[in-house]
Amino acid sequence: MNETLQVMQNHRSIRSYQDKAIPEELIQSVLTSVQHMPTSINGQQVSVIVVQDKAKKKAISEIAGGQPWIAQAPVFLVFVADFYKTNIGAQIEGNTQVIHESIEGTVVGVFDAGIAMGAAIVAAESLGLGIVPIGGIRANPKEMIKLLNLPLYTFPVAGLVMGFPADTSHLKPRLPLVTFVHRETYQTEHLTEQIKAYDETMKAYYAERGDDKQTTWSKQVSGTYKYVYFPKVYPSMKSQGFDNDK
Repeated sequence: MNETLQVMQNHRSIRSYQDKAIPEELIQSVLTSVQHMPTSINGQQVSVIVVQDKAKKKAISEIAGGQPWIAQAPVFLVFVADFYKTNIGAQIEGNTQVIHESIEGTVVGVFDAGIAMGAAIVAAESLGLGIVPIGGIRANPKEMIKLLNLPLYTFPVAGLVMGFPADTSHLKPRLPLVTFVHRETYQTEHLTEQIKAYDETMKAYYAERGDDKQTTWSKQVSGTYKYVYFPKVYPSMKSQGFDNDK
């Protein structure tokens, strides 16, 4: 196994950081690597906002529902689906951009932002940095949009805390690989049994950490997915020009 694969398979989310700045050359290395990732039609409809200002990070931590590691770590990256740039290209050519009004546009922008964040995670961890993704920036998108001065046709998809770890968290078990990898067609057989077995694995994992001994993956996921936990996303996207009606 090469070093890159070792880094990826050793991934863990870090929620405690040293009071230590990240050298600018490391930040630039991560960002440059991220920009080289593929995007649909080479549209490059992704932007990254680098937040290092302490007051702004504190504000983001509050918007995200009170996540102190956002304020604690030296750098916070916000991955933005960005059709503002592509609209400039349309204006230069005398064309009218409509892709941002469609579900396809939303899928493209969010997916490309996800590719960018995945690359940032691997790049950061390869440099000895710790990270934790933050979906909570979508809890109140209008506040994030205002704070970051985001123009029309852009939307903050997710954030990434980045810094030097103060400690190393436990490596969290994943579902069996057979529930993730499907050969030729989606395989539903044995999924229920595999998930039940994984629930027991997670119960033991949480018990070892000293958490609720009855916590399972099924309990966590179903407890969250029984409602729309960020209901402000859709109206905020519409106000940014993402109508999702095409």
